[in-house]
Amino acid sequence: MSSAGAAFRTLDQLTAEHDLRGKRVLVRVDFNVPLVSGESGLQVGDDTRVRAALPTVRTLLDAGSTIFLISHLGRPKGAPEDAFRMGPVAARLAELLGQEVRYLAVDGPVSAEQQSFVAAAPPGSVTLLENSRFDARETKNDPEMARILASYADYYVNDAFGAAHRAHATTEAVAHLLPSAAGALMSAELTALRRLTDRPERPFVVVLGGAKVSDKLGVIESLLEQADAIIIGGAMAYTFELARGGRVGRSLVEPDLVDTARRILDNAAERGVELLLPADSLCAQELAAGVETRVFPTGNIPADWLGLDVGPAAVEEFSRVLEGARTVFWNGPLGVFETPPFDTGTTAIATLVASLDAYTVVGGGDSIAALAQTGMQDRIDHVSTGGGASLEFVEGVELPGVTALEAN
Repeated sequence: MSSAGAAFRTLDQLTAEHDLRGKRVLVRVDFNVPLVSGESGLQVGDDTRVRAALPTVRTLLDAGSTIFLISHLGRPKGAPEDAFRMGPVAARLAELLGQEVRYLAVDGPVSAEQQSFVAAAPPGSVTLLENSRFDARETKNDPEMARILASYADYYVNDAFGAAHRAHATTEAVAHLLPSAAGALMSAELTALRRLTDRPERPFVVVLGGAKVSDKLGVIESLLEQADAIIIGGAMAYTFELARGGRVGRSLVEPDLVDTARRILDNAAERGVELLLPADSLCAQELAAGVETRVFPTGNIPADWLGLDVGPAAVEEFSRVLEGARTVFWNGPLGVFETPPFDTGTTAIATLVASLDAYTVVGGGDSIAALAQTGMQDRIDHVSTGGGASLEFVEGVELPGVTALEAN
């Protein structure tokens, strides 16, 4: 079964079908959060992902479970690194839950010390295991590592949709060894994204931004079969403009993908999909705050200028298409969002999408940040924290972490 349409057991179904009081539950979460230096050492810089796991943790606590949480953090090389220990995350989670979160700094999540610490967990407690990637076997989807993890618990819950596109020991192998379910966040992500892939209400309009065509190539080609209109912004729009024969100055392009972009433009025309590029661009001669800016037609940018945001005519045209939409999926900024004034287009589209009478899904860090600046993020039907997993799901790629739940 593919990740796009098969059934999986939800957390609500698990708690309804099984008495979890006194049972141990291993929960894969996505606590890959930024750590920053604070007065008492490293601390969580952005707790969005920690907060996102709270509904699942609280549901299991209310059911009387003893909980063991596991996540990766950063990119350690298969061995302990103090910069990536889970201690700061345990401290923040304890604050949010209002109760102790057990944690022990050990060599890895299945080390002898970790196993002893797990065995000593009191009933009804919450334990955060050490960084899963301190063990090189995690990314190899190692069955022995999964076997030890499975020995910690009676049930397994995967609430880490952002890691579901990886076939790792904590996301895939262990799911086959225990009765498993999707956590609240995982279920919400899959339910929301399936509304995009399974007969979306039309018109279905997609907004894709970001720097590289190569990052979004698969999802663009897949969405040509699903969407009524695709709006392309960000630096990747200049590769498409080059494919149309335009002059884009020193704008960021991927020359080796110009032929691919031309083929996508032709496919869109053949399918009757409206593929919109920005009519104009806000440009500068260098990327820096406070520089002189000018607006040029996107296909006629002077040789010593580069496009850094969509222009006012582009925003107007994009808005026209979006205002008629019944379903909207937006992923990726339309300009160099981090450097004002090149955040103008992204912010304008964020404000518009939040005001639409349509089913709306927004993903991607910069898109979510722009949305947060409008103060209207609560008016979006689903804000996806899935990152690459969200794009792969919409593209139709099978997600190992989801498939493992469907098989169990």
